[in-house]
Amino acid sequence: MSNKASTDKGKLLDVRRLSLLRDFAAFGTIAATAESAQLSGPAVSQQLAALEREAGVPLLEKHGRGLQLTEAGRRLVGHADVILGGLLAAEADLESLRGGTTGVIHIAAFPSAARVLLPYVWRHLTESSARDIALRIADHEPDAAIEALRQRQADLAIIHSYNLLPRDLPTATEQIHLLDDPVVLALHPDLAAVHKLTRGSAADLERFADENWLLPTPGTTAHELTLRACGAAGFIPAPVATATDFSVLTALAAADAGVALIPRMALPADIEGVSLHRLKVPVTRTVSALVPAGASLHPSTRQVLELLKEAALRPWRP
Repeated sequence: MSNKASTDKGKLLDVRRLSLLRDFAAFGTIAATAESAQLSGPAVSQQLAALEREAGVPLLEKHGRGLQLTEAGRRLVGHADVILGGLLAAEADLESLRGGTTGVIHIAAFPSAARVLLPYVWRHLTESSARDIALRIADHEPDAAIEALRQRQADLAIIHSYNLLPRDLPTATEQIHLLDDPVVLALHPDLAAVHKLTRGSAADLERFADENWLLPTPGTTAHELTLRACGAAGFIPAPVATATDFSVLTALAAADAGVALIPRMALPADIEGVSLHRLKVPVTRTVSALVPAGASLHPSTRQVLELLKEAALRPWRP
């Protein structure tokens, strides 16, 4: 894009061009933006150049072989999020007045939420008069789910964040709290007896500093959470096994291979041979739904959100 731009005085910023700028911020290239908008690359470049002229400042600058947002471009994207979110809310409000409850809702959800919450939503929509709302579900960890929402590949993301590990959320989104999922210590009953843990008693993590540990795979938020929780208790856990699947860690704990910190929602439904204990210093995983600002007013999205809240209140805990 040109480093110089002249203002078309008296001309308002074009909403469609603002949408393209926001898409560029999400996708990172003209080609990907064009593909998302179903336009040609030159057409996108022309529209962004026109937006620069309207803004009166450069919005894009060369970076290597590609382009990146200038500071003005980043600021305008923030305003575009608000403006486009407001338009989405207006459209949703009108749709609600028209009584429309049809459409396809694309949901990106982390695995245990998809297993525990979404079957209830799916079953209700299939069996009720709301069957004209169709779901499309993709299994994504929270970061990937947020990215899918940002790139408009998902209409709704189900994510989590730990109280010891907050998660940054994109601007112009609405977060709807679903439930607080306690993290528990999972270990073999014999080892629980050694530590004088009875049914319902709370575990003091510092007493498990010398035990073998079963950890989530490095690089995941669950792994970092375990390190932080143990660090707060004054030790670094010594892993004998790592796994991406909490059911693997649970099975190993049942085999007396070690101890693990596991969110209750992530425990297998048919759990056996494992003693579960809340922590004296509580660790919680908050589960939320994330939608674009204004989208919760849309009748279809609102109905799915209400069903998710109902699912979260059901007795799913092992």
